[in-house]
Amino acid sequence: MATTSTSRKSWLAILLAIIAIGILSRTIHTGLPVFDKYLGDALYAAMVYTILRLIYMSASVAVPAMLMMTAIELFQLTMIPAHMLGSEHLMIRISARLIGTSFTFLDLLAYAIGIACLYLADSSATRVTLARE
Repeated sequence: MATTSTSRKSWLAILLAIIAIGILSRTIHTGLPVFDKYLGDALYAAMVYTILRLIYMSASVAVPAMLMMTAIELFQLTMIPAHMLGSEHLMIRISARLIGTSFTFLDLLAYAIGIACLYLADSSATRVTLARE
């Protein structure tokens, strides 16, 4: 039982770190699109993976996380998020920013990289833990 508690605490710390780094990646500009745009996208996907990992406590959340990110990206093709930016309600405009307003395949690639990096680290940590037991 202590392992699960420690694991949840670790995942919560990872989630908070991802959010902090993600905010920094959107506020500090280097002039390099890889850092200024795509790092935030990869961290956004890693955040979704981490949230699912916290809920299900299983490393098998990589595919559902990528499916969620793909659905969000495809939703942008409807132009609904872009129209949400014109709303008079602040929360709707913030939601549009969080969802994103323009579809690009590079975003999907960034999402896949973010999820894959976290999945690989998660799988490695799980193997090390199982080897110790």
